[in-house]
Amino acid sequence: MKRGTTLFLKIADMFIGIPVLALCIFLVPEIGNVAAKLLPGFAFIKYLVSIVFYASAIPFYFALYQAFKLLRYIDKNKAFSELSVNSLKKIKHCAITISTLHLIALPLFYLFAEKDDAPGVIFVGMVVPFASLVIAVFAAVLQKLLKEAIDIKSENDLTV
Repeated sequence: MKRGTTLFLKIADMFIGIPVLALCIFLVPEIGNVAAKLLPGFAFIKYLVSIVFYASAIPFYFALYQAFKLLRYIDKNKAFSELSVNSLKKIKHCAITISTLHLIALPLFYLFAEKDDAPGVIFVGMVVPFASLVIAVFAAVLQKLLKEAIDIKSENDLTV
């Protein structure tokens, strides 16, 4: 694969992290304040919202780093190696973690929908867990295919 394509993907990988950082800095505190205003009976809600969003940012950035490492392996012609399989495995675990954290926060969306009388809010709350699960399944499929390709390659190397 040409270095230009992976360079583009590496740059895109870095730029994906910028909006999430901006959301963590500017939007998460506002969401916490709105949650505290909407549900004044739950004093801890502001902190719970912040914890869920900030805690899910950690595996997000770790997954971005693993994707960057995977692109480096492709550049070094080590795409069909155990290193790539391990990176995909870590990306899968990060996606599952993000999905789990946001599923834990899903009852908050129910409380918001109940308070604001807007049932569509629950569907908005399901976007991130669903997208994370899709990424986890995709990474698991790629991990399995890559593992099988490595096994086939090692069998072919032994028969020659």
